[in-house]
Amino acid sequence: MDVEMKDATEPEKDKIIADSGVAATVSVSLHPLVIMNISEHWTRTKAQEGKPTQVYGALIGKQAGRDIEVMNSFELDYSTIEGQVVIDREYYNQKEEQFKQVFKDMDFLGWYSTGDRPTTAEIAIHRQITDINESPLFLQLSPGGGNCTELPLYLYESVIDMVDGEAKILFVRLPYTLATEEAERIGLDHVARIVSGNEQASSRIADQLAAQHSAIKMLAGRVKLILEYVKAVEKGELPQNHEIMRQIKALSHRLPVLESERFQPEFLTQSNDVALMTLLGSVMKSANNLNQFVNKFNVVYQRPGLGRRMRGLFF
Repeated sequence: MDVEMKDATEPEKDKIIADSGVAATVSVSLHPLVIMNISEHWTRTKAQEGKPTQVYGALIGKQAGRDIEVMNSFELDYSTIEGQVVIDREYYNQKEEQFKQVFKDMDFLGWYSTGDRPTTAEIAIHRQITDINESPLFLQLSPGGGNCTELPLYLYESVIDMVDGEAKILFVRLPYTLATEEAERIGLDHVARIVSGNEQASSRIADQLAAQHSAIKMLAGRVKLILEYVKAVEKGELPQNHEIMRQIKALSHRLPVLESERFQPEFLTQSNDVALMTLLGSVMKSANNLNQFVNKFNVVYQRPGLGRRMRGLFF
């Protein structure tokens, strides 16, 4: 799924986005896990604060030349000083050390935020991020700003251009491609059905687990049959068939492959990915229910002061 760029025109003095003629310098692939993380971060913060609040976070992934793959994200802590957002570098350094222990092959690629469009505030934050990565990406999610054909998600890189004789940092809109792995596709399908609240619907993960259970059950039955045959031959109850015994021996020699050092890490990684996507589904459903509860609570308690005082009991 490719997301195309759109032109943006604005006065020169307030120029934030570069002209549409500026070409993109990188090719970006975006994983759905990043979108889910940002959405959950914004929804949870809105429920805690009682109002929509802008959130900030870091993007991590892999880069090979001009090809960038944004695979995951984590939240960033910040403080507001004289109306300016200042990213907490000490907090980022701690998070970087933690994610490097888990995702050793991933690097810091940029940052994300929420909002309708980039402003001078995002430019100021972007300058801070350049101290970490000299060419960071900027991903902006516009909550409730999408339509049925396009994600409310916009990706930018930065360039330095001359505006009114002064060098300024401008954003360049980047096209991106949604890239998913098999574990992500299964998990996202399961999450979508959980959030929809349709308990009668059967998700792809349930169908796949049922098929795997049947296959394993059949395999166990056939292995049991082979074992009984070998025991019967040892006891002399059945005549020995050399062709069958050779096939059994060849099959048993293939079993140690499953215990190799290469199989175990990949198996555990895939299992953890599926478990993580299922957990995210539960978190999304809980955040959605909490958001609905807060909205209904605010409707019931609209008297000045009372709603704020009662809200403090919950958050």
